[in-house]
Order: sequence, then structure tokens, then C-alpha cells
Amino acid sequence: MASRAYNIPNLLTYGRILAVPAIVLCFFLEGKLAISNTARWVALWIFVIASLTDFLDGYLARIWNQTSNIGRMLDPIADKLLVASILLLVAADQTIAGWSIWAAITILCREILVSGLREYLAALKVSVPVTRIAKWKTTVQLVAIAFLLAGPAGDEVFPYTTKTGIGLLWIAALLTIYTGYDYFRAGLKHIVDDEE
Repeated sequence: MASRAYNIPNLLTYGRILAVPAIVLCFFLEGKLAISNTARWVALWIFVIASLTDFLDGYLARIWNQTSNIGRMLDPIADKLLVASILLLVAADQTIAGWSIWAAITILCREILVSGLREYLAALKVSVPVTRIAKWKTTVQLVAIAFLLAGPAGDEVFPYTTKTGIGLLWIAALLTIYTGYDYFRAGLKHIVDDEE
């Protein structure tokens, strides 16, 4: 049991969870919410490496036959912690503001609702597989967040960095609504069947 908890795929997942406070620290280096351009680039690289571990941990667990219950539990939690914390940070420092915050709220609400649905269905021994479009949603979401993390620092290199991030965030939000509806449609029949 202990050896499975500390296999390489799980260590990558733990690393992704530890990336969250590291990125938050970049935003609060001066003791208050004030991020320098250098800290933004550091936060971006931490995020890129953490995002790569999201692909690697599952891939390695499958090819090395090292899947584990703790890995299955922590992998989606690590993803949601990473996405939610960064969306809150870029909203707090006003990289996204006004109507764009609704895109972030949509993404966060969907993640919470789908997590609740998955937990309920797991108790019924029902598995809802991840669809191809849900994988696209995750990819667009991660790319959007990368652009938003670069934000004003990125705008100095490519003037449309923040605007690109906001545009991709809205695309991710629309995909989020679609995939969320897909999950609920798949899960609803089990909820209705259970009540009959």
C-alpha cells in the first residue's frame, strides 16, 4: 500500500498539488497581492510543469500498471486545486475583471457540480467516462490560464497576451457548460432510476 502511494505517477500528482502554494506565493512575494513581471514568469513556468505532470501521471500509471486508489482520488483534486486557485488569483489582481469573471465563475461552478455528481454516482458504482470534448475543454482551459498567468508581463512581449487568455477562457467556459450538461444528462438517468 505504502509503495503504491509513493510510486512515480503519484509523486507527480503530489507535485502538482505542491505547485498551488508555490504559484500563490509568487503573487504574494511582498506580503500583499502585488506580482512583479519576474514572479509572473516564474508562476507561469511552475504552472506549465504542473500541467505536464497532469498528462504524465496518468500515462505512466497506465503503461507501468501503477494505478492506485489514492492516485485516482487525488488526480482530479490536484487539477481542480490548480485551476481554481489560479482563477482566483488572476481575478484578485484584476488580470480578469468585469464580465470575464463570469467565465471563471462558470468554470468553477461546473467543476464543483461535476465533482458532486461523480461522488454521488461513485456511491452507486456508476462510472461516467471522460469524453473527448471534455479533454479539449481541459486543454483550452489550461492554455487560457497560461496566457492569463503571463498577463501584463506577457503583454510586453506579445501585446495580446491577456486578451488571448480572456478569449480562450470564454471558449473554455462554453465548453465547460456543454460538457457539464453532458455529464448531468448521463448521470440524471441513474438519479431518476434510483428514485423510482
